[in-house]
Amino acid sequence: MFIGKYNRSVILTYVGVAAAFAGIAFAVEGMIAPAMIALAIAGICDLFDGVIARRCKRDKSEMEFGVQIDSLADVVGFLALPAVLGMRLADGAGIVKYPLLFGYVLCGIIRLAWFNTSAAAGGVRTHYDGLPVTYAALIFPVTHAVLGFFPEFNAALIWAAEYVIIAVLFILNVKIAKPRGVWYIIFGALAVGIIALILVRDVL
Repeated sequence: MFIGKYNRSVILTYVGVAAAFAGIAFAVEGMIAPAMIALAIAGICDLFDGVIARRCKRDKSEMEFGVQIDSLADVVGFLALPAVLGMRLADGAGIVKYPLLFGYVLCGIIRLAWFNTSAAAGGVRTHYDGLPVTYAALIFPVTHAVLGFFPEFNAALIWAAEYVIIAVLFILNVKIAKPRGVWYIIFGALAVGIIALILVRDVL
């Protein structure tokens, strides 16, 4: 009846997209803390959706669909959501924030396209080329949490600089080790800790 795949292997990816959409809605309304929490939740979903997918019995078409839907979900969660957040976070940077945010999104989609074409070449990969866009789900909430302790800092300029640095790291030809084993627990625990900190300090 409907096109697409709706089995267990992609459910967590769809949950991540829902979190990202909620984050965009929060950011548009100027609700930065909830948007950061939504970004971190989207990151947790992305961290574990591949683990779940590999445990599911899938045919070739389901595997190919999973690869494509994951990449498109990354665009929403880790490029679109941070870009909308940047409209608020780097507001003090003036009109210069627009080319900076465009550069962030452009470098991000280049990074994703490079990853997809590299993955299609086959073989077991132990490293990423450039910083994965999903790391935005950890970097931005951590920065938000840290800046909350230093209200005297010029936050807008710090955010503007961070977007530039991350954009460059997306396309810089450096090797980033893929998380394995215990690193899933470490990244997941760090994300949960940041969510808890933001909740306690900024929301509750």
